[in-house]
Amino acid sequence: MNKIPFTPEGLEKIKKELEYLIKVERRKVIKAIEEARAHGDLSENAEYEAAKERQAHIEGKIQELSGILANAEVIPPLNKAPDRVQFGVKVKLLNLDTDEIVVYKIVGPYETDPSKGIISVNSPIAKALIGKEIGDVVQVKTPSGIKNFEILDIEI
Repeated sequence: MNKIPFTPEGLEKIKKELEYLIKVERRKVIKAIEEARAHGDLSENAEYEAAKERQAHIEGKIQELSGILANAEVIPPLNKAPDRVQFGVKVKLLNLDTDEIVVYKIVGPYETDPSKGIISVNSPIAKALIGKEIGDVVQVKTPSGIKNFEILDIEI
């Protein structure tokens, strides 16, 4: 499997989520299963079925996060703003179609939050921006159509 890029903060967030699932959620669901078993007949016990489904969900998520962490590669933060767009930077853009200014931070695929301008390095916009410099005009093919951006600034 290919390595999955992460910022140090993004990797820490995944580690904490995994730790929480193992130490808190897993224990809660085990206790819920024990309590449901104590109610007797398991064939018609909705609490037991719900707890078992929750357990399957939690174990699946633990497995998923463990796999992500096994393939994680931390990309060290930059000391100064680079000349070109790359992983981990914030890019200030002028949308040439709407004259709107937008700022995107380029991170790994498991760190994204598009509503906050945090986008995946694998997104169409990030792919179009990587390697470009301030002043470059970039055309991006998005699901909502082609958009044109000018790179105004690159910062860490």
